[in-house]
Amino acid sequence: MEEKDIERIVRQCLKELAPVKSVNLETAKLLIEEVEAEAARIGVKAVVAVSDEKARPIAVHCMDGAYIGSFDIAINKTYTSVAFQMPTSKLAELAAPGGSLYGIQHTNEGKVVIFGGGEPLYIGDRMVGAIGVSGGSAEQDTYLGTYAKKIYEELFRTKHEQKESLEETILRIRF
Repeated sequence: MEEKDIERIVRQCLKELAPVKSVNLETAKLLIEEVEAEAARIGVKAVVAVSDEKARPIAVHCMDGAYIGSFDIAINKTYTSVAFQMPTSKLAELAAPGGSLYGIQHTNEGKVVIFGGGEPLYIGDRMVGAIGVSGGSAEQDTYLGTYAKKIYEELFRTKHEQKESLEETILRIRF
């Protein structure tokens, strides 16, 4: 094997081993698609947002008939999950009257959401983004956010451990 071939192989290996710093658009769209399918299955017209590790939106989808107000709420759930590095449902517990963070929803120019549906997304112990779901009850949004997080974890684990494409992973998870 020639030196240039070895160098090419080493560069490719390093590229594959490089840590993911953020959720990418391809993953965000696939994740949103899965959440929309589950939302439709349970009868929720949701807005689903995915943001990067700095809470900048990567993708937002609004299902037909979703509430107009759910758009900002979904994005703000991603912001809250990134800013406080926890699910919005957990922050809700801490922000309840008498809780250690009571009143926190009035900070950060009103962008803090204290009901379920926002989930931080991790690769190992590194937060790489968040998902926010709004459109159903707090319980439905929490369920869909948790569902999204589980799908993301499975997508990442499978993609990076088994080198399976995202599309192949989705098909395997669905069926």
